[in-house]
Amino acid sequence: MIDPPIIFSFFSGVGFLDLGFESSRYNVVFVNEIFLPFLKAYQYSRRNTNLLEAKYGYENCSIEDYLQPNGKTKLADLLKDARKSSRLVGFIGGPPCPDFSVGGKNRGEAGDRGRLSATFIELICQQKPDFFVFENVKGLWKTKKHRLFYEDIKSKVSNSGYLITERLINAIEYGTPQDRDRIIMIGFLSSVLSENPQNSQTHNLSFPWENHTSYSRQKISSLSWPTVNQFQQDSQLTCPSNIPPELTIEYWFRKNDVINHPNAKNHFIPRTGIKKFAIIQEGDDSGKSFKRLHRWRYSPTVCYGNNEVHLHPYKLRRISVAEALAIQSLPKYYCLPPDMTLTNMFKAIGNGVPYLTAYSIAQSILSFLDILNSGSPVIIEKN
Repeated sequence: MIDPPIIFSFFSGVGFLDLGFESSRYNVVFVNEIFLPFLKAYQYSRRNTNLLEAKYGYENCSIEDYLQPNGKTKLADLLKDARKSSRLVGFIGGPPCPDFSVGGKNRGEAGDRGRLSATFIELICQQKPDFFVFENVKGLWKTKKHRLFYEDIKSKVSNSGYLITERLINAIEYGTPQDRDRIIMIGFLSSVLSENPQNSQTHNLSFPWENHTSYSRQKISSLSWPTVNQFQQDSQLTCPSNIPPELTIEYWFRKNDVINHPNAKNHFIPRTGIKKFAIIQEGDDSGKSFKRLHRWRYSPTVCYGNNEVHLHPYKLRRISVAEALAIQSLPKYYCLPPDMTLTNMFKAIGNGVPYLTAYSIAQSILSFLDILNSGSPVIIEKN
């Protein structure tokens, strides 16, 4: 078993990705988040769950600051110090994605947020962590308009000495009750792999992406999930026998005891439009804005901006923060600070990486490093 790797976290949000890594024995020592309400919520959640404070603190600034001389030197010094505690240091982050999202601004690399993906890659190439994790929306990888940019940043890290593996993943593969596609790129410095002299041999061992998945997205989508039921407040509905209940919203609502969760009462109360809530059937998520979730089905992608409203399956209201956290597969104990605005709560949840997805990716990296440490020759196959 390798020593716990050290993590420098960027675009940290309120810490979903980091929590998944920390639950897998990684040590998060550095946190960077430009939006102060998110950073404060991150710190609140750590204190609330008795996690150790990040050794190098919480940086409330733009990632672009670390490309400037003072920021560059500071980060390099922290990396040097971190390597005294562990032989492996990684950068993780999911740069803001609206400029690559189909439902977002679609400005690509030229957008104010789109360029931050290039900045993150530049920072990786400059500072040379032993490995990195880059997470973004499917549109960056799938859309022709943005694919050239994605291939360009891949080339940059490859030319900087990294071997890369990538995968278009879906949150439901990892047990999250949500249909959420994301592209994940993971890179390892070739010098890390070459520490094992046998790695010069031509023996292929793919990165273990599937070792920590629990479900096949294709098989799950082929099941006979319930479609729509007449909405009736506080109605009772039996779970169908031909579906995995652990991938349903209602299972996670019960698992996280959302009724008694600290964020149970944090939900929007509309001044108008409540009558419209009542006429939308349970499971009807075909609307562009108002979508009513089905209790015995997984959720569409958690996205609470752009006027997208997710309604409770059997309550005459929008879902609560507690329920949204459950749909993101957060542990029952995780909560957001009571003084955080509702808008920022839902924005943070929608931006975050589902906890079980983060945990499984972290586990996959550990599995790969353990194989490497065992002496087996390893070459990452190109996807």
